[in-house]
Amino acid sequence: MTTEQAMLFAIFAVLFGMLIWGRFRYDLVAFVALLVTVLLGLIDPAAAFEGFGHPAVVIIALVLIVSRGLMNSGAVELIARYVTKPDRALPVHISVMAVAGAALSAVINNVAALALLMSLDMDAARKAKRAVSLSLMPLSFGTILGGMITLIGTPPNIVIAQYREDALGQPFSMFDFAPVGLAVAIAGITFVALIGWRLIPSRPDAQALDAEAGLYVAEARVTEDSKAIGQTLGDLYPLADDNDVVILGLVRGGKRLPGLSRHREIQKGDFLVLEGDPKQIEAMMGAAGLDTLGVGKHGGLMGKSLSLVEAIVPEDARVVGQSTLGLRLTRRHGVTLLGISRRGKQVRERVRRLPIEPGDLLLLIGPEENIATACGWLGVLPLADRRLEVLQRSKALGAIGIFMAAIALSVLGVTSLAIALGICVVAYLALGLIGGRDFYALIEWKVIVLLACLIPVGAALEDTGGSQLIAELIVGQTMGLPAWGVLMVLMIITMTLSDFLNNVATALIAAPIGVSVANAIGANPDPFLMGVAVAASCAFLTPIGHKNNTIIMGPGNYQFGDYWRMGLLLEIIVIAVAVPTITLVWPF
Repeated sequence: MTTEQAMLFAIFAVLFGMLIWGRFRYDLVAFVALLVTVLLGLIDPAAAFEGFGHPAVVIIALVLIVSRGLMNSGAVELIARYVTKPDRALPVHISVMAVAGAALSAVINNVAALALLMSLDMDAARKAKRAVSLSLMPLSFGTILGGMITLIGTPPNIVIAQYREDALGQPFSMFDFAPVGLAVAIAGITFVALIGWRLIPSRPDAQALDAEAGLYVAEARVTEDSKAIGQTLGDLYPLADDNDVVILGLVRGGKRLPGLSRHREIQKGDFLVLEGDPKQIEAMMGAAGLDTLGVGKHGGLMGKSLSLVEAIVPEDARVVGQSTLGLRLTRRHGVTLLGISRRGKQVRERVRRLPIEPGDLLLLIGPEENIATACGWLGVLPLADRRLEVLQRSKALGAIGIFMAAIALSVLGVTSLAIALGICVVAYLALGLIGGRDFYALIEWKVIVLLACLIPVGAALEDTGGSQLIAELIVGQTMGLPAWGVLMVLMIITMTLSDFLNNVATALIAAPIGVSVANAIGANPDPFLMGVAVAASCAFLTPIGHKNNTIIMGPGNYQFGDYWRMGLLLEIIVIAVAVPTITLVWPF
């Protein structure tokens, strides 16, 4: 072992220890590791920050933005709307949700897929009166499994594809991961749906944040193409029940009609008075084809994606004692008051004509930058972490078409994936599906910095022969095993690392080792790279190995030791299915 190799191994040992400890942010740990490596002369200072321009970094950032654009268009909701029924048997519910999560994760980032479906799963659990812990972990595992199907489904696939281009001159294409990814996903989802969920403890649900704010009373306008036209309010009750919304009445000609107006036929220009939480009100508006007054003024080019924001009214607010109609909020600031929550009291007046009282919660809709200005002018205080994107469902087909065209440009070799996704992002900006601020806010900068910093550190390990040294150690310990046996050992090592390290970091470290192992035994590097891609994504034993597992820990009321109960058998199944499939599709 050379001095340079010894210093790099020491750096990686400290790096691993700090990442597993979790006391400091992993992006800062990686940045310090990069600086130390440069100061020790192991990396040329001129090449220290080349990782920030690496295609893998750009692609991961663009995938996050495209995922949000697809979600904001309502394209993803078209699938999600049909996946939950509270009367389904639990194994059937888990199967449907996990398959939907896997399908979404194949085309959008798997974290975004979980974020969308998690609320639906929690709502279904509440309606079925069962613990959400029984279904939330299978959903998380399903989204992780589905991300392995395509190049853009999970960051490790992107890292492995770009490393293959650097090492072998040609990257993996969009669907090169599909044969192995599909086989693993099918086997994994079958296990979690039939057996795995039975191994999870049933615990009382954690208290949801949304329950603290109470219900809002909102007015939603009937547009000319609304599905509600010609129906009575009573006809819409089943749809309202499905979305956990109560229909309180009808507004026509600027006046609220008496009673519940159950038998009134709905006309264009009417307003439905709805009661529910913000997310369910927005979902009901989408399902019935409703919108809010002034929504046309929120449209436009660049930076006009809409948000729902909750804000509390303090005693000295400008709006106290006045209505938002009197303040001309829509005209002045391009923001509309959608609903009001008043400490559980029934609201019997028009929402926009109602005098505001201290302690009221206001539900505001508009572009995020407009809402920030309007809140300051009104003197109200936006609630942290209570922002909800408003879906622009009329643009769903256009968003899907643009995304498919971008993927086609990449698959057909017309341009690189990074450029194709960049074109898609620009189109979404032009359509108003994402805003100018969103372009930067949606990028997960901690992951970007981690990846950009570890790329040159990983390259230094390879350049100094450190990867080759580790590969020789693995080959020496697996002497006499066939190539598939060596692959299995490599996958087990990679999977163990991924359970405790960020999956991007794991892929960066294990990829050059995989190629070195292949070269050492005279085998094709592709099956080893594919094995690393699968193993780096399969972090099922702990809540820290994959972000999806971390996200569900609170809502599912899970403990650290709950994950291995289902995750250990799942990782064994992944190895058992992936190794022969890789051997068949990517011969040694």
